[in-house]
Amino acid sequence: MHILVIGSGAREHAFVWKLAQSRQVTHICAAPGNPGMAAYAECIPLEGKQLSELADFAERRHVDLTVVGPEVPLFAGIADVFHQRGLRIFGPGAAGAALEGSKAFAKELMTSAGIPTAQHRTFTRADDALAYLEEHGAPVVVKADGNAAGKGAIVALDMQTARDAVYQMMMKRIFGAAGDTVVIEDYLQGVEIGSTVVCKGTHYLPLALTQDHKRALDGDQGLNTGGMGAFTPLPFVDKASEAQLLRTIVAATLQALQARGIAFSGVLYSNIMLTERGLMVLEHNTRFGDPETQALMMLLQEDLINVLEFAERLPVKLSTLWRPGYAASITLASKGYPGKYRTGIPIMGVEEANHLEKVQVFHAGTALQDGHLVTAGGRVLSVAARGETLQEAVARAYEAAAHISFEGMYYRHDIAHRGFVGV
Repeated sequence: MHILVIGSGAREHAFVWKLAQSRQVTHICAAPGNPGMAAYAECIPLEGKQLSELADFAERRHVDLTVVGPEVPLFAGIADVFHQRGLRIFGPGAAGAALEGSKAFAKELMTSAGIPTAQHRTFTRADDALAYLEEHGAPVVVKADGNAAGKGAIVALDMQTARDAVYQMMMKRIFGAAGDTVVIEDYLQGVEIGSTVVCKGTHYLPLALTQDHKRALDGDQGLNTGGMGAFTPLPFVDKASEAQLLRTIVAATLQALQARGIAFSGVLYSNIMLTERGLMVLEHNTRFGDPETQALMMLLQEDLINVLEFAERLPVKLSTLWRPGYAASITLASKGYPGKYRTGIPIMGVEEANHLEKVQVFHAGTALQDGHLVTAGGRVLSVAARGETLQEAVARAYEAAAHISFEGMYYRHDIAHRGFVGV
């Protein structure tokens, strides 16, 4: 099979790394790819927003399956473009991707289907949103309806922060059209986990549960980021709770989409809060998580092609899907991230880290400059490792991270802390 992977981050590097191990795969292209992927794939100078050009390339090069990593091409309808040309692609059409692309649509769908989620109101006028805040009070979460590059959800613990979030989104329009509609929802307290399923219609294959670490600093302090690390599976979620999650959230969401005539396929990746009142959906995503994917790929024993195509092939056996043990990933970030940061800083030690047993370093924001590896993003590298125990997996990842250096590099030192002490 000839595979095309769209994206340039650590998640896509993890896909390429795992696909390269498949006996079914003969060639991999990555668009645009990154220096880490170049060891396994032919990197193509095309961006995810170039839908027609990507479809032309897939047609010209006889690509058998295209795998979309990031959300933006899915929102733009890349799967629809490919399907119209008879090209196979992994990911939902624009109608299905709206489950992530529109917070208002997702909340309305969940509420009407009785799927547990925070109480909310949707607003298209700033004065109405501000009046509701005065009536409701804080804490709340203020969310831009559209795609705001992961920065559109503001946790407002006080009224001033809540008012300012509405003002910035709806009046100053810092997110452009993405903030013209705003969702204000109740603030939920609890422990957040991630559920990832590969699906087609109402059929789904559940993958291992994960936990991300969104805050920049140890102890869940600092600003929200794209993710500073993750681990899998979760020792503090029992089988009964996982079965309930799949029944009341995953299956119910897929059934609700089907009831609206939306043929959903690809990934449903849900952020779920374990609260005193039970499981509550924070948000749905329609692509694999990052950095969760890096940990999942380390632990995946099954051929990734069989997982991506499970609905068209013989059933994947859950008993042989995973290697025994645990996996963890740690994000190495640039000083200043998630704010402003420098790029072009030389990176040392990646090859040494990659030589360690059961370790893989995935490139997130890197580039080659005069033949040398340099930083090119806020999240620079994702160091992933597996082990028989969670402690072993985490220790391996930190040992590998210690081999790597670049000026201003920082990372969290408490990844998987909830896995060691329960919740």
